[in-house]
Amino acid sequence: MSVAYSHAGPWTLDDVLALPEDRTQRVELVGGQLMMSPAPGLPHQRASHRLHNLLEQAAEAAGASDQVEVFEGINVVVPDGLLIPDLAIISAEASEESGVAVSARHVLAVVEIASPSTRVTDRKLKPSLYAAAGIEHYWRIELEPAPRLLIGHLRNGAYADLPPFLAGAVAHIDEPFPIAFDPASLVRR
Repeated sequence: MSVAYSHAGPWTLDDVLALPEDRTQRVELVGGQLMMSPAPGLPHQRASHRLHNLLEQAAEAAGASDQVEVFEGINVVVPDGLLIPDLAIISAEASEESGVAVSARHVLAVVEIASPSTRVTDRKLKPSLYAAAGIEHYWRIELEPAPRLLIGHLRNGAYADLPPFLAGAVAHIDEPFPIAFDPASLVRR
């Protein structure tokens, strides 16, 4: 069940982290304002789960599984608030800390899977916030009209995008560790 929150004045990080858990929506904080989006649909969840597994396998194959950990839907503290990427690769050291959020300084890469309700945010707003936080790698997966993967590397405070990886071709990515997959494999049943 979705909840409306009554609150006077701008929201703070502590205010948002104190909210009750609500699995029907994601609550993020940008500039003192809440951004709410519905829980991801099944195609989105399938893609997220499959990419999570691929990333963990690739980290292990690269000998990095003791240095990094992959999380789905983790709270990431950025200078202007709190974001919840679909996937985040964080330092193993940070994953050992107990808590409900991780500082962006411990995040190596974030992945957003664009949904109809988040497409504009995932294309425009979130990349600028992740870049301002110094996160080196930003991946965006678009499922429609056909799966494609867009990779951005942080350069001079913004993401420099590589040409998109389209469904039907294997994407070979070197950072933050080597991984290769066809974006279509994230959605096939």
